[in-house]
Amino acid sequence: MRKLLPLLLGLLLLSACGETEPVSKTNFMLDTIVQITLYDGTDPGVIDQAFDEIRRLEDILSVEREGSDLDRLAQAAGQDWVEIQPETEEVLRLAKTYSARSQGAFDVTAGPLIDLWDIHNGEGHYPSPEELAQVLPLIGDADLLVEEGRAYLARPGMIANLGAIAKGYIADQVKALLVEQGVEHAVLDLGRNVLLIGGKPDGSSFVVGVQDPNQEQGQLVGRIEATDQSVVTSGINERKFTYNGQSYHHVLSPATGFPVENELASVTILSQSSADGDALSTTCLLLGREKGMALVESLEGVEALFIAKDGSCTESSGMDGVFIQ
Repeated sequence: MRKLLPLLLGLLLLSACGETEPVSKTNFMLDTIVQITLYDGTDPGVIDQAFDEIRRLEDILSVEREGSDLDRLAQAAGQDWVEIQPETEEVLRLAKTYSARSQGAFDVTAGPLIDLWDIHNGEGHYPSPEELAQVLPLIGDADLLVEEGRAYLARPGMIANLGAIAKGYIADQVKALLVEQGVEHAVLDLGRNVLLIGGKPDGSSFVVGVQDPNQEQGQLVGRIEATDQSVVTSGINERKFTYNGQSYHHVLSPATGFPVENELASVTILSQSSADGDALSTTCLLLGREKGMALVESLEGVEALFIAKDGSCTESSGMDGVFIQ
């Protein structure tokens, strides 16, 4: 199991938030530690429904699940259209939106490149020039076609991998399910994707700790106070391996085929939608500080915290008083 540090939440920092004791369950899903905590005395069985929904969506959206929409799409690449679930269609359309916003830096058809590097659990594969020359021509979401109820990868060998956006989308769907069940105060923690339902029962905000990407796990750079929002962090410290004394992280550039190299170590996005936060955190890491911040500032209801490799922090215009060091 890959070592992961879930964001430290107000529920972990404070022993109680009112008269009702929080109810929490944890599971290993989506290749991460998932924890759901309810604060308002809702039937604990609702958490089980939430985990069932996560499993259902993972079975649809994970390219690693045999028979999933993404697996079938890859198997049929260059041959035929594939019928897909409405959820898959929605995520693919959103992914193409972020590809356009980032001028191709964010590209879910980077699946062959992700498979080639195979960075997982401290291990990976350093590709040869010949291997890169084979997979780079397979990347380009202009050849990912999405219509109502179906999708098509235009060239054999193409793979769509939703790892940079699906977890946020799943969090949004689970939040909607819980709200429908009457939940008003809860925390969904999907690794470094945290989605809040309301605030604490006493009316105060939840507190989400932000990992310092330049330090050991558990060392925080500060905290974000938020209510009914998503807090997503992506960093070059999350998954990496060492080859010939050089460290290589998992945020791969579709343009070069190598881990992206710029001044950034992590990006934290504060937004209403966790799918947006998930896609944006990776997109901004790929774009770098200047272009990434320009993108954030162009979007309504989105704020960001950029942490550089030198430890400096850059906040978007609306983060004043929200991020506290």
